[in-house]
Amino acid sequence: MNKELTIGLVGFGVVGQGLYDVLQKSPALNAKIKSICVKNKKQRSLPDEIFCYSPDVILNDSEINLVVELITDADEAFYIVSKALKSGKNVVSANKKMIAENLSELIRLQKENNVSLLYEASACGSIPVIRNLEEYYDNDLLLSVTGILNGSSNYILSKIFDHNKDYHEALKEAQELGFAEADPSFDVDGFDSLFKLVILTAHSFGTIVNPNDVLHYGISNISDFDIKYAKEKGYKIKLVGQVEKLEENKISLFVLPRLVKKDKYIYNVEDEFNGVVIKGLAYDKQFMFGKGAGGHPTGSAVLSDITAIAHDYKYEYKKMNYYTQFLYEKDGTIEIYLRYKNQQDLDLFKFDSITEEYTGPEYNYKIGLISVKNLIDLKDKLRALDIFIAVTRKTLNY
Repeated sequence: MNKELTIGLVGFGVVGQGLYDVLQKSPALNAKIKSICVKNKKQRSLPDEIFCYSPDVILNDSEINLVVELITDADEAFYIVSKALKSGKNVVSANKKMIAENLSELIRLQKENNVSLLYEASACGSIPVIRNLEEYYDNDLLLSVTGILNGSSNYILSKIFDHNKDYHEALKEAQELGFAEADPSFDVDGFDSLFKLVILTAHSFGTIVNPNDVLHYGISNISDFDIKYAKEKGYKIKLVGQVEKLEENKISLFVLPRLVKKDKYIYNVEDEFNGVVIKGLAYDKQFMFGKGAGGHPTGSAVLSDITAIAHDYKYEYKKMNYYTQFLYEKDGTIEIYLRYKNQQDLDLFKFDSITEEYTGPEYNYKIGLISVKNLIDLKDKLRALDIFIAVTRKTLNY
């Protein structure tokens, strides 16, 4: 049954405006926006009376039965979403940081108050990956989920490898186009991909992982030396998140730059697009591709959740409730490329073995196996070091 939805929209930035636009093009959906909460008064294209300046106006409005939360502040978003759920209102959110950091509590609130929280737009923009993982991919057969999860970083890397721009030039272009913020660290240092990967892990294997426990490292330290090395070897560098099923009901996950060959699906994922490879025991590999940034692509994912709410859809979290629980495993090794300048930086990395190394007048590199635990222990220091790390052809080695 397509029930009537009266929407309170919190946030009217790029995604909020994109949602408003695509909602106007969906006449079959019995939904209307009653109120839009924004921070400041300013001249906008919509009538002044539709706007309010405190989320409590929406949260306390008994006519509003769906809250759509599209703000960047994770703490404020959690206040809004949790209060809405406690008030018996369904919620759609795109705030991946808030969801990843509070997923257990959000699941509890949904169950206790018999409401639904949907968040397809929190991971991979326009790609419907969460619902597919939730409904289609049986985790007895699912082996891994690997993908480019951040459109901003991918846009920058595309300009570097396809248009011969340097990192800073490509970053500036991404900022001018609205793909990267004035402070781009959330995207380029891997935080955005990390939160998305944590969410995908919950729907892939039914395991909720604390983001603080996961290895993540981005592309902000990439140098011309690293770019030249990758091109000479026939690689592109992509920022990749991966969760993989191991033996004995264990999983491993991390976000790292990766040296990618032409024979990989994600090699040709360019610009602000995302690409996700889902690998299974019986069906081998399946590839999902779509825009991961921009108001209308993300707005369309929000609209999809609104439509699902209209039909009383809820995530059932089947893999948490009906399947064997998987444990997050921090041990094991991966093969990495490590570019470094100073010996004291190299000394922090305890390689198990070295397969290739180079010493030069400015930079040096080593390729070899290293424990994931070693990298996790260093993860808060990595960005401050004059280094760059990328996973090579070998991924996990357990």
